Amino acid sequence: MPTLSAQLPRERTIRWDDPQALAAAGQTMSGRDFLEAMLRGDVPLPPICRLVEFSIDRVGDGSVEMILKPQESQYNPIGSVHGGIIATVLDSAMGCAVHTKLPFGRAYTTLEIKVNYLRGVDRDSGPMKAVGRVIHLGRQTAMAEASLTDASGRLFAQASTTCLIFEVVPHREP
Repeated sequence: MPTLSAQLPRERTIRWDDPQALAAAGQTMSGRDFLEAMLRGDVPLPPICRLVEFSIDRVGDGSVEMILKPQESQYNPIGSVHGGIIATVLDSAMGCAVHTKLPFGRAYTTLEIKVNYLRGVDRDSGPMKAVGRVIHLGRQTAMAEASLTDASGRLFAQASTTCLIFEVVPHREP
């Protein structure tokens, strides 16, 4: 067995845009318009996308598709992508699906999430697609689900969430 200290360390550099400026921009439009602006590159992706290595691929009415790029930097001690990474991407897909249905002045936050893991993911799994869909949108709560599949459509994880819907009070400069 090789000694860990004999291996060369790997590195990763992450750069991101000001998340407060992004949040402020999001308060100027509907949820779908905001996500479509991200998709077009008119506003930057949030820092979590750069940290975890996923991006928005498609925005619909009550649905969002994201692409996860599995990498070694996401691995847990047993040599596969950590379940928290998968949960993060599925949570993002479900939350953004809910966001597509929200008008200007409304926002959401996750109340709970449940994830079922079916297969391990590693860098050889290739790009993974997370598809989030709204199941129910009410005045104060929303429910959504998401799935994580590989390029051949094989299911790796399934999730569901309940989100709290609330009114956004725009931040005003003094």
